[in-house]
Amino acid sequence: MINLKEKRIIVTGGNGFLGKHVVQRLRDNRGCRSVSIVDLPAYDLRDIHQIRRMYDDLKPEIVIHLAAVVGGIGANMENPGRFFYDNAIMGIQLIHEGTLHGIDKMVILGTVCCYPKFAPVPFKEDDLWNGYPEETNAPYGLAKKMLLVQSQAYRQQYGLNSIFLMPVNLYGPGDNFDPRSSHVIPALIRKCLDARMKAEPSISVWGNGKATREFLYVKDAAEGIILAAEKYDKAGPINLGTGLEITVHELVSLIARITGFKGEIIWETNKPDGQPRRRLDTSKAKEEFGFEASMPLEAGLKETADWYAGLRVTEKDNAE
Repeated sequence: MINLKEKRIIVTGGNGFLGKHVVQRLRDNRGCRSVSIVDLPAYDLRDIHQIRRMYDDLKPEIVIHLAAVVGGIGANMENPGRFFYDNAIMGIQLIHEGTLHGIDKMVILGTVCCYPKFAPVPFKEDDLWNGYPEETNAPYGLAKKMLLVQSQAYRQQYGLNSIFLMPVNLYGPGDNFDPRSSHVIPALIRKCLDARMKAEPSISVWGNGKATREFLYVKDAAEGIILAAEKYDKAGPINLGTGLEITVHELVSLIARITGFKGEIIWETNKPDGQPRRRLDTSKAKEEFGFEASMPLEAGLKETADWYAGLRVTEKDNAE
């Protein structure tokens, strides 16, 4: 087990949705004394010279790589090249330069999108290479998956202690609610609240509602990442999730009830559903470093919706 308290730690993407929770938890829950945020505009991880400068400036011993270009199905379909290049180049250069700088440990955040489109449910880590990812997010998933290949190759050749974690879709207060790039939960919360406030009779949702998804509360995800940084040192990838799935139809109904939206749900069946099912086998995370998610979905959704509703009120007050 690594005692993180005295280590020099950097968190890439530390100003982001997940990164803020990881940084706060390292400082407040673990008492870490040297936690640096690596994010734009100070460091652009697509630029090798800025990565080298970052390593020289901060001299990290532990690197937690969370920085990523992400979005929902629509954003993935509109930006496949960017999602592939930016995510691949950031990680490849960060891992390589970290090896050259002799870091103690690299923690890489992958994604559930690494899995094959028709992986057996629940998704087990051993099934990761048994097929091609779902087409709408394959460039993103494959870019992340290549970091697993690099992680294992550098462990084998250079002795780099690098681990790879694959979380399901995250959600929680502070999420991205921009309709152009948000994931399903914040997108639905915004749609329902907007429709209720404007007295609109309906909202539209992509797909037919039959696809299933699994969701992990952001604070649970942060704890899982830190536990892995402390306790897990093996080459194999590890799932992070709850092990519970819900259909998109059920999710929409639940969010509508929580937000008070009572109108009609119009299903845009001409739009893609994405991967048919998603549910992780989370047993390895529990066995290897004792991680179990604690936030029930409905309670987490309510916290998220309440947070966003409060944000809307604040924005309205400021505008006036």
